[in-house]
Amino acid sequence: MTDTGALSDRGSEGRGRKDQGQGNVFSRLALFIRQVVAELRKVIWPTRKELIAYTTVVVFFVLIMAGIIAGFDYVFTRGVLFIFG
Repeated sequence: MTDTGALSDRGSEGRGRKDQGQGNVFSRLALFIRQVVAELRKVIWPTRKELIAYTTVVVFFVLIMAGIIAGFDYVFTRGVLFIFG
């Protein structure tokens, strides 16, 4: 037997909700914007202090990674020039 409860919100073609795709472009756009605003209200925004701390950590991490990559680049460049002259 199949579980009909899992398909209860699907349309006759089984492609999702029945009301999906209805309305003109502007009503669908307005619905999308309302949904985006509703989701953004659920976000826990960081305080200024947290934001500065997170930004500082990211900047230092990027600088460290750039230094490591630059070091590898220098070593490999010297190695290739030594081997191939």
